[in-house]
Amino acid sequence: MNIHEYQAKELLKSYGVAVPEGRVAFTVDEAVKAAEAMPGPLYVVKAQIHAGGRGAGHFRDAADDKGGVRLCKTTEAVKDAAEAMLGNVLVTKQTGEEGKEVKRLYVTDGVDISKEYYCSLLLDRATSRLTFAVSTEGGMDIEDVAEKTPEKIIKVEIDPATGMMPFHARELAFALGLSGAAFKSAVKFFGALYKAYTDLDAEIMEINPMIVTDKDEVMALDAKVSFDDNALFRHPNVAELRDKDEEDEKEQQAHEYDLSYVALDGNIGCMVNGAGLAMSTMDIIKYYGGEPANFLDVGGGANTEKVTAAFKIILSDPNVKGILVNIFGGIMKCDIIAEGVIAAAKEVSLSVPLVVRLEGTNVEKGKEILNSSGLDIIAASDLDDAAQKIVEATQKSSAAA
Repeated sequence: MNIHEYQAKELLKSYGVAVPEGRVAFTVDEAVKAAEAMPGPLYVVKAQIHAGGRGAGHFRDAADDKGGVRLCKTTEAVKDAAEAMLGNVLVTKQTGEEGKEVKRLYVTDGVDISKEYYCSLLLDRATSRLTFAVSTEGGMDIEDVAEKTPEKIIKVEIDPATGMMPFHARELAFALGLSGAAFKSAVKFFGALYKAYTDLDAEIMEINPMIVTDKDEVMALDAKVSFDDNALFRHPNVAELRDKDEEDEKEQQAHEYDLSYVALDGNIGCMVNGAGLAMSTMDIIKYYGGEPANFLDVGGGANTEKVTAAFKIILSDPNVKGILVNIFGGIMKCDIIAEGVIAAAKEVSLSVPLVVRLEGTNVEKGKEILNSSGLDIIAASDLDDAAQKIVEATQKSSAAA
């Protein structure tokens, strides 16, 4: 689960991470009042959407092209910025051309910046350790830094047997070339960030830029935080921060049925059990020239109701021109999948090609159910066969339309 910048900063602040003073605003008047309550004389108005690159983005219908992060020298300028942003669609390289409507702003007090850095904390799955990644190239896209100057990214792994130790924080501060008061502030910053990460069951915490102020204080000027959905039951205060307006409607429906669903840009809907098999299914669809419309893992313990919901979610995407069901039955039995597919197909009046590949527990029973359904279902013998058939069928369907 992702949250907004202002929410992330409030959480980090509660753990001792230094952040600029700031207030959220849902209206132009609230934005002006937020600025008036701060020392000034500089203010920063930031559009709050779940996407990066806001400063370099542009508003679809705005008269200017100043982006979603604006430095204001007066409260009147804050008002103008708020009027330009609220209710308008911000387009960034992460949102795609459809963009996202800005419904809230974050107004912060300006700070004097001596130097910008990059800092993130995440789980490195290759080592199964929490890992800090820091760089002197703050404010830039870390992907560009990794590609062009990878030597400028320093990683420090935390052994889970010991947790974060003081020497880890010192190593990070030394790597960034900090000294004196800034060094001490950084050590405190890294320790607080680690505690927040572990206490809150986060997936990633990214501070870009992490800055050193003119007073040698290390501070999070921006913050992106993502949480492990599976641990939200332990953190009701975090779960309350979910902004459903920022989430795909189909992904919200999937969450209600405990389905793992991510919308993509293709036209072939996928329903698979198991994340690894789902990834393989998407890869082989692309290999044969198709484009997956989604990642959808129904899991190992789904029932007919869950499968029906999954099928309906796929079909609610108007871009879907064909569906591939790829099930390897273990705990999830093939006959349950078959019943769910048939129930959903009849309920939504299936009008796109459907290819089904079943293997595993109760496979013969599942195939019998599908064959006697009266539906126009294309059977596949294996994954390779299924991928070729759905790509071909989808291409024919799209051409006919």
